[in-house]
Amino acid sequence: MPIENSPAAAQDFCVKRPITLDELDYMLLDLVQRDARRPLHELGEDVGLSPSAVQRRLGRLYDAGVIRAQVAVVEPRAVGADLLAVVLVALVDDDADHHASFRERMQSESAVQQCYGIIGQWDYVIILVAGDIAENRELSRRLFGADSFVARYETLPSFETVKAGLRVPLDSVARVRKAQ
Repeated sequence: MPIENSPAAAQDFCVKRPITLDELDYMLLDLVQRDARRPLHELGEDVGLSPSAVQRRLGRLYDAGVIRAQVAVVEPRAVGADLLAVVLVALVDDDADHHASFRERMQSESAVQQCYGIIGQWDYVIILVAGDIAENRELSRRLFGADSFVARYETLPSFETVKAGLRVPLDSVARVRKAQ
């Protein structure tokens, strides 16, 4: 039922096949975003469905690509990844091949937690995780200094995580859709 957990799949933000979501779908999505390990009967109690109905709905959400993956969230510091850094990158030009090559490199590097194409003076913003500042420097040199088409990059090491997560605020999304 879960979709593939490859780097390419994790970057594929497109819904596989369009489906219409109802209020129960939004409620289930909100619950599994908070804790995907909850048993079907508990989820069903919270939304007023049988465990088998919950399973069918979740299966439909996986099949359609609404739920991309079910993963364990590891505490970085518990495994020695003590440095998180935001890196801003500007490429020398808008050459499609340069951008494609850069995106492939970001997708294949496990230390890149997130990478976003942005608009403005920078082309990309990247979230890197490393053991320490020395490892981050080496990683940055390898990822951003190796290409002639990376014009410049700026690394902003984080000293504190205020909030981290990927939860989509479904309560506000559902309200907006209802109003339309």
